[in-house]
Amino acid sequence: MRCRHCGGADFIPFLDLGEAPPSNSYLDGADLQRPEKRYPLVIRTCTACWLTQTEDFADREEFFSGDYAYFSSFSKTWLDHARTYVGAMHDRFDLGPDSLVAEVAANDGYLLQYVRELGIPCYGIEPTRSTAEAARAKGIEIVEEFFGRELGRKLAGEGRQADLIAANNVLAHVPDINDFAGGFASLLKPSGVATFEFPHLYEMVLGNQFDTAYHEHYSYLSLIAVSRIFAANGLTVFDVETTPHHGGSLRVFACRSDHAAHQVTPAVEAMLEKEREAGMDAQSFYAGFQASAEAARDGFRSFLADAHEAGLSVAAYGAAAKGNTLLNFAGADASDIAFVVDRNPAKQGRCMPGSHIPIVGEDRLFSDKPDRVVILPWNIETEIRSQLAYISDWGGQFVTAIPMLRIRD
Repeated sequence: MRCRHCGGADFIPFLDLGEAPPSNSYLDGADLQRPEKRYPLVIRTCTACWLTQTEDFADREEFFSGDYAYFSSFSKTWLDHARTYVGAMHDRFDLGPDSLVAEVAANDGYLLQYVRELGIPCYGIEPTRSTAEAARAKGIEIVEEFFGRELGRKLAGEGRQADLIAANNVLAHVPDINDFAGGFASLLKPSGVATFEFPHLYEMVLGNQFDTAYHEHYSYLSLIAVSRIFAANGLTVFDVETTPHHGGSLRVFACRSDHAAHQVTPAVEAMLEKEREAGMDAQSFYAGFQASAEAARDGFRSFLADAHEAGLSVAAYGAAAKGNTLLNFAGADASDIAFVVDRNPAKQGRCMPGSHIPIVGEDRLFSDKPDRVVILPWNIETEIRSQLAYISDWGGQFVTAIPMLRIRD
């Protein structure tokens, strides 16, 4: 194994979740009759550049296929976040009808729809056919390709350099992180800005968010690592902010290093110092995460066993990738959890990978009235609890397993 950024070969263990199928590879009826592909889910940290990363066992096309089932627009919390972001970038960088905005990993147009509402020209880059088609249905132009240096140079040559490039929750999803970062240096205008949002490794460890680990996440990111990666690929980090999303994320602002059009703010050094004080540039920070993950897994297993013994019915809500990590690490299946509710029609009627738990519509909650509902996407727990408050009518309670098991009304 070689580091995907610096090429180093010296790693320390971070997390080993055994073998699991790809977390967004939902199963149809015919799939259940065939052997399911499973890959080791092993994560290590490079001691040369401190990039935490998966050990690779499959190509990206295995995880980002044409029928990719994650659609961003099904979370109101995330839509509100996207709208607020667009407004903030419009004001800060004086974007208008003469500007051009691009989004890498545009998904179903959840963000660019708000750019269009402001009358700002825009386009998206999205390699998965299912989400690209959903974005086009909103009237958004989509370049249906994986992004990297080659595509960045091609679009720049076509006069499509951007004033702002958004890249939300995609930096962790790329196997060749140097090629990906280098593409932004080509696609940005000389004074352009690229913003990257990603779950912060600091919060992942402190919050025991081991279910953030799945095969699509090739990297687990700190500002220490990201700053080095960007600097090596023609980008300079000039600002950083935190957001509460996905358990605590960073929003990193970068510009082209060859123009340095934006002054570096004190927030960058402050975040780097916070990470250094936490020991993120030393082995001790990474050493205890495996034990924390196993403790949370064991607590969830105990809950399922106790519920079964007490005759309580258990369902789950949110057929999220992080939920699949939890279920597969815990060895749960349809004998433990009767069904998973999800609002996305692309997932309904299918089964969760690995656990084979059926995915259904919300009407099953009304008909079955489960005693316990496990919230798998705990990062939007507040939204889900508000949406499903009616389960208290029959005495139902909510359950979350991260960072440790909690049961409450």
